[in-house]
Amino acid sequence: MRIGGLALVAFFVLASMYGKRKIVDDRVIAQGKMPNLAKDKDNNIHLVYGTGDSIMYVFSKNGKSFSAPSLVAVLPNLFASAMRGPQIAASDNSITVTACTSNGNIFSYNKPATGKWSKATKLNEVDEVAKEALMSVGADGKSAYAVWLSVNGLKGQSVYGARSNDGGKTWSKNMVVYASPDSTVCECCKPSVVVKDNSVYVMFRNWLNGSRDLYVIESKNGGKSFEQAQKLGEGSWKLKGCPMDGGGLAIGKNGTAETVWRREGKIFASTVGLPEKEIGEGRGCTIETVNGKKVYAWGQSGDVIVMKPGGTKINLGKGSSPLVKALDVEHVMCVWENERQIHAAIVEL
Repeated sequence: MRIGGLALVAFFVLASMYGKRKIVDDRVIAQGKMPNLAKDKDNNIHLVYGTGDSIMYVFSKNGKSFSAPSLVAVLPNLFASAMRGPQIAASDNSITVTACTSNGNIFSYNKPATGKWSKATKLNEVDEVAKEALMSVGADGKSAYAVWLSVNGLKGQSVYGARSNDGGKTWSKNMVVYASPDSTVCECCKPSVVVKDNSVYVMFRNWLNGSRDLYVIESKNGGKSFEQAQKLGEGSWKLKGCPMDGGGLAIGKNGTAETVWRREGKIFASTVGLPEKEIGEGRGCTIETVNGKKVYAWGQSGDVIVMKPGGTKINLGKGSSPLVKALDVEHVMCVWENERQIHAAIVEL
């Protein structure tokens, strides 16, 4: 009995550390890599991913079933691996997709609510400056904002951006969102962007005094100009190499910026301006806000972990690069990649 009791205790300890395994069903919705999600004003889910040189798209009205994959465009030398892949955002009346080639050019595509995908529009004004192919796009109302890492002179990377006032059909001149005084931001970590009304939040991993910490910078005028960047968390990560892990960003209650990120092997979360809280171990983390509550997902030891608002962790199985998006106030959809397949699961909160 004593041995059995110790084994039972060990089981519950491991369950709390690594999450309950496989209590929700997942399904393969496409063959491809690096999925990215957006939800429109009517709660439809839009998903984009890469396969070879093809940018592919599926959508769902309920999260339970998806459309057949359709082609956005064939983009020669499409980059769709290692946190680099097509990005998607939903504005009032259209869907915007951005994608980058391995030689460092970013292209955007736009699809109205009813209609076909537009021809490619090149976002970067100077050729081949997005060498790392790390970028993100966000939208709200009729506005969209795209950010990317851009070569800064002869050495280093800076965060660049461009805004759109017509849902991603046309773009403004490129502008510097942030340039590090130490010559470069972290060179291989993906930036994130979210848009809400006139607020644009951009999250990126900086490189200051040898530390590779996450920062958030805000614009209050739709991305025309940005304020001072704020460091996230009280600790710092001294690191000579690049962790290739950019974290996650979402808009919370009352328009606050909610974040999740990795420092060393641990996952931290915080509201911008407030102390961080350790929530787990792993990498490749993401966040969604649902009715004022926060849902997190990340990769841990080759598995996908989802953490509900109450702190319960669920192991969805093998995979990486998870993303979560609210379906309603009681459910989120999680999508991830595993062995060149795109998986999706609905998690009840």
